[in-house]
Amino acid sequence: MESLELLRLNLAIEPDLQNFVGFLMESVRHLKGNAFRASLACLELSQGLRAAGACRGQLFPVSLHLQNQNLRVLWSEHSLEVAQTGTIDQSVIEQLRDNLRKSTEAIDPEILLQRNEAMMQHLQETREHAERELAKLQTQLINRQEELQVSMLRAETDPLTMLPNRRAFDEKLNLAFRHTMRQKITPLSLVMLDLDYFKRINDEHGHQFGDAYLNKMAHILRSVIREDVDCAFRFGGDEFAMMIHADFSTACEKSRQIILQMEGKVSIGIATIDKFTPDDFTLVDFIHKADSALYEAKRLGRGRAVVSQCNRVDTQECGTMCAEKEACV
Repeated sequence: MESLELLRLNLAIEPDLQNFVGFLMESVRHLKGNAFRASLACLELSQGLRAAGACRGQLFPVSLHLQNQNLRVLWSEHSLEVAQTGTIDQSVIEQLRDNLRKSTEAIDPEILLQRNEAMMQHLQETREHAERELAKLQTQLINRQEELQVSMLRAETDPLTMLPNRRAFDEKLNLAFRHTMRQKITPLSLVMLDLDYFKRINDEHGHQFGDAYLNKMAHILRSVIREDVDCAFRFGGDEFAMMIHADFSTACEKSRQIILQMEGKVSIGIATIDKFTPDDFTLVDFIHKADSALYEAKRLGRGRAVVSQCNRVDTQECGTMCAEKEACV
């Protein structure tokens, strides 16, 4: 015999559970089961249903089934045998089902009111709990984001000078280069800087003096760039860089300020891309141009800046460039 559902109810409040137990005992009597055994089973059933969440103001479906003379209650993923029945005619079972259905349809208005109030209270408590949990998750997310930002900042910051490091340089320059080459509206200048004879300074005066000298350089770089627009970097050792959203003449002027404040003890190479830069010009080419200009500055005697526009071939000293406002030959 297939399982036959006799009754289905939602146990939102305690009266619903009591009614269900009453329907259950009525079914045992009609089906000639052991009422004493069934009453003991109903005690166990009531405890199990409450523990599972019944009578808490929420929809909690349970059903009563008959299969092979076995009367069983099912809820969630659980079931409990209530009683064994005798051999019953099918017409008696159908009459019982009809009686149970009619009984469940006759709802006491007071019980209906209690159920609605309990369900509204449960809904409010659930909403408040969800809001508290959401607020807690949002706080945890904000804290985690802050931790990640601090971690990323540390990973991209030189611990001595607190300037962005080579890792940050690679990322920021890549983005700025692609944007400039795509838009070709505002020029972008890459300035490579190398402290002259830094090893000699370090050896003669000690590492503490050398660290102070590097921090002096970092302070000067910060002072000549525009905050939140341009950026200065420390590669490591005595190597620095600047990314300036401006043309070569602006980069030259800033470079002269740095050379003056560093008492002529820094060599600088500048490369600039603008609307005239060929479309096939690459980031590797850009960095190579600035590096080449830096090496040319050293070859010419150090303590100077050399600029290379990326739509020309040769390099030229920054002093001539800025004074005459000429493009590279």
